[in-house]
Amino acid sequence: MSMLANVVGFSLFGLAARMGQLGIQRRNPMENLAGHAIAMSVFGYVGYWAYRWDARAATLLGEKRAEIAERRERSLAAAEEADS
Repeated sequence: MSMLANVVGFSLFGLAARMGQLGIQRRNPMENLAGHAIAMSVFGYVGYWAYRWDARAATLLGEKRAEIAERRERSLAAAEEADS
């Protein structure tokens, strides 16, 4: 998923959460637009952070898989050498 889609999706979720909050309080949803902007910004930043975390986790997993494959090759080579 692209970063833009992630940030916009989280921002829209933030807007929906803000609208739900105002609906529960039975307040006018267009009363304080700055609150909507703040909620969308905070949730958008969380979306950006989640995207970056996912990318970093994928990099770490790739490195770990390569390390495990290298260890397996060494242990197989050592086992074959010991059998000979």
